Amino acid sequence: MCGCLPGAAYADEGGVSYWLPGRFSSLAATPQVPGWSMAAVYYHTSVSAFGTAAAAREIHVGRIPANVNVDLNLRLNAQADLMLLNPTYTFATPVLGGQLAIGVTGLFGRSTADLAGTLTAAVGPLAVTRMGAFGDSITSVGDLYPQATLKWNAGVHNFMTYVTGDIPVGAYSPTRLANLGIGHAAIDAGGGYTYFNPKAGHEFSAVAGFTYNFKNPDTQYQNGIDFHVDWGASQFLSKQLFVGLVGYAYQQITDDFGQHPALGGFRSRVLGVGPQIGFLFPVGDMQGYLNLKGYGEFAAENRPAGWNTWLTFSISPMAPAGTVASTRRMTK
Repeated sequence: MCGCLPGAAYADEGGVSYWLPGRFSSLAATPQVPGWSMAAVYYHTSVSAFGTAAAAREIHVGRIPANVNVDLNLRLNAQADLMLLNPTYTFATPVLGGQLAIGVTGLFGRSTADLAGTLTAAVGPLAVTRMGAFGDSITSVGDLYPQATLKWNAGVHNFMTYVTGDIPVGAYSPTRLANLGIGHAAIDAGGGYTYFNPKAGHEFSAVAGFTYNFKNPDTQYQNGIDFHVDWGASQFLSKQLFVGLVGYAYQQITDDFGQHPALGGFRSRVLGVGPQIGFLFPVGDMQGYLNLKGYGEFAAENRPAGWNTWLTFSISPMAPAGTVASTRRMTK
């Protein structure tokens, strides 16, 4: 399962990007068993930001006019608790010699954000300083995130390509500090590789991609192009249990358009790394899967940073005997 969801306070316009780092991890490119599968993910994130990254939120909700100069001493804190559902269908008939799967992710949850500090705005010789705090929260549904993947297997080597995007139908307002939608469409595409030796239990995966963001019709703001890499490494301790590490790197490679002059190009960056554990078990004639992984973020630039955790439960068709470990794709 590969979830698609917005962060509570991430990069680009007002601190929010389409791509959420950590969406792919271990065994991302390995083929799945044909048929329907369903995954449910609980996602929690807690982040904070200072200075320009925090000011982007105040600018975003319209509290700073575009024609003023600003001196900012602000702090942003944000949290989100989200539940995602991801039905996916994997086709048995090969497409271009590979395995095609299509799915869509929907989400429901709560996002909160608080902004506090001092802002000094100047127009010519006149200056005004404001101190204080304000907050916002929302409990609703988010955008829809369709996705298609195509995978190929060659022994211990596995390859994939994917395309996904954002259908902006979730709860969003340009004047809110907290949202569950991002207010604009986006498309993301890339490819990945997994090395998996089921006899030794060694595994490593990496998936890279680019995001193109369309203009927000409510604000006339357009986020720049993002580049991202997600990776995971694991060791199977048995056919059912594995442990390992996960990580990601996110870098915006072109400037935003329509941003306040105080923000400049507002290109963002963040790195994350953390542990993971996964467990496979039978559920009747189906296969169940539990995974827990977490990331601590660092080296952030123009982007709030903190930590996040993912708890996934999925159910899918059971693989033939002797191939369970080599055919299941485990990502959250």
